[in-house]
Amino acid sequence: MKRDDHLRDRQIPADGRGLSLIAIAGLIAGVILISGLVKSGDNSNSLLCSIAKSRSQPINGFSDMETQLRALVHYATSKITPQQNYGEISVTFDVLKKRNPCNFLVFGLGYDSLMWDALNPQGKTLFIEEDQKWVDIVLKGAPNLRAYAVKYRTQLKEAGALLNHYRKEPSCFPSNAYLRGNDRCRLALTGFPDEFYDTDWDLIMIDAPRGYFPEAPGRMAAIFSAAVMARNRNGSSVTHVFLHDVDRKVEKLFATEFLCKKYLVKSVGRLWHFEIPPADKTTSHDGPRFC
Repeated sequence: MKRDDHLRDRQIPADGRGLSLIAIAGLIAGVILISGLVKSGDNSNSLLCSIAKSRSQPINGFSDMETQLRALVHYATSKITPQQNYGEISVTFDVLKKRNPCNFLVFGLGYDSLMWDALNPQGKTLFIEEDQKWVDIVLKGAPNLRAYAVKYRTQLKEAGALLNHYRKEPSCFPSNAYLRGNDRCRLALTGFPDEFYDTDWDLIMIDAPRGYFPEAPGRMAAIFSAAVMARNRNGSSVTHVFLHDVDRKVEKLFATEFLCKKYLVKSVGRLWHFEIPPADKTTSHDGPRFC
């Protein structure tokens, strides 16, 4: 189903595959149970809070329950494991339990997409993918997912040059940085769908684009843009950013530069979890550094 050049980034080793799939199916089954309890009960302090923010209409004709059941069947019968292991998935799941329903942005569309959508019942989950053909394949089997194909302006081999560029380009500086239409800053994600820019994202998962060969887009711009969105969001809530594959040099380097070690709250396997607050509007940030 998946094209070969995505397999390296988007699967985990087969060891313990059965246990991982059973655990994931169990997570989804638990969400289904909890969702049912919330919808039938009136406890204002329940696990899935803020029901007033929930969807009033199904997305693309599919209800939350149908999405969850589709995901449960998918993982119960699948021979392919997601790209993250159970421990790494649990880090994001624990936040989703507390923040649901929420706005969840996921860089990457893969074998775990049904799971992420199912774990955010009544919330908005949006997937960003670099390959239109792959988006078409996935949506054919899972038409309830919200996904867009986009184009990146970067290549992995440019990582060092991009760091030097941002330190000299004022439109990349923390006090000036924005995304939509920011063509001067090469790390800003431009030309994306309006929904990408117009939503305050509560959670951002960076598990794409590809970043394991020189001509790949790399995750430099996704990491930078996640930092900009977190700093520029409305309100006082933190933005939870989850970065996968931190064992790789570029992911670790750009996370340290833009997401900031002081905001790192958890590390499990190859996943880092950051809680990034909005920028302090009363403090001047005229320099080029985010951290």
